[in-house]
Amino acid sequence: MKTLNVLFFISNVAIRVNPTRAFISPPPPSHTFSTSRAVSMSSSSSSSKLSSSVNSVYTGETLLESMSIACTRSLNIDVKLKPASGGGSSGGGGASVSAAVDETTGDKYFIKSASVNGGGGKMLHAEYIGVKAMSETNAIKVPKPVAFGEHHGPGRDIAFVVFEYLEFCGGGSGYELGQNLAHMHKCLSANNMFGFHVDNTIGATPQPNLPWKDNWADFWDEHRLGHMLKLTCNAGVDASTIEKLRKKTRELLSHDPQPSLIHGDLWGGNKSYAKVDGKVVPVIFDPATYYGDREADIAMTYLFGGFGSDFYEGYESVWPLPEGHEKRKTVYNLYHILNHDVLFGGMYLRQAQGMIDQILRM
Repeated sequence: MKTLNVLFFISNVAIRVNPTRAFISPPPPSHTFSTSRAVSMSSSSSSSKLSSSVNSVYTGETLLESMSIACTRSLNIDVKLKPASGGGSSGGGGASVSAAVDETTGDKYFIKSASVNGGGGKMLHAEYIGVKAMSETNAIKVPKPVAFGEHHGPGRDIAFVVFEYLEFCGGGSGYELGQNLAHMHKCLSANNMFGFHVDNTIGATPQPNLPWKDNWADFWDEHRLGHMLKLTCNAGVDASTIEKLRKKTRELLSHDPQPSLIHGDLWGGNKSYAKVDGKVVPVIFDPATYYGDREADIAMTYLFGGFGSDFYEGYESVWPLPEGHEKRKTVYNLYHILNHDVLFGGMYLRQAQGMIDQILRM
């Protein structure tokens, strides 16, 4: 989901976020995945650990004080945050972004915040869980989440997520990015079902992931295509065409994919490279995480560009895509174009209608 730079206020200090992202901390430990089998992620254990780390309310005198308390509890060290430069570009869904530094250690953190009353609490809670799930695969670098909470104080209540700080840069390997993404995709849901522990958002649009589904075509029809068709009034086409579209889509998605952990919003603006321990590594962020067909991630990389041939070569070297993925690419990207119509309007509805015609001709 495309985002814009913003000017925001934190602890009464105005900070203009620049487009050069910088988030730093050591990477997760290296992990080697077998190229012949996938790894099952424990849904129950992950859910319990995640739920015990979230839904905390803090009542510091300022937002920074509440975030400091949250980090202190999470890291088990005394943390006292103050504003810092280098926050990056704005997050999806209207969240403000910033950076902060610990006055004692000099460690920096990347922060997202949003109004609780505007749904920001649920949005950032879901992002915290999604990024944590990706981080725990040890397959690809993400800004590791440190703490989630809600600041309840004078004025409006603010939800926040604190991430490790990464120093973004250029010059990384697209081949390595493809390989690492494929390794993450090999991490499957423990219940062998499609969905996620919580509903989340795609940009600012609600994205349902529950209830879990044991059939991929059912999941996509109900939680993705059907959901967006409701939000766009059937994309401006007649009911008969929609019925044919949904039937055709179910046929095209009968290929029995595995429920992979996927990013969910993998356009070019949600990947970069960062210097970690003196090495430039690929990083992905701002996800709409769930367990689904890995092809949905790959399909979106084609939608707005930003991924070179080396990325696809790297991915294929670890886990080649199955036959028919080229056709399914249009099916998956229709979801994102419909979402862009929800968010921005304009030309996207006509583009979606063209994609519907293309799917019906398959």
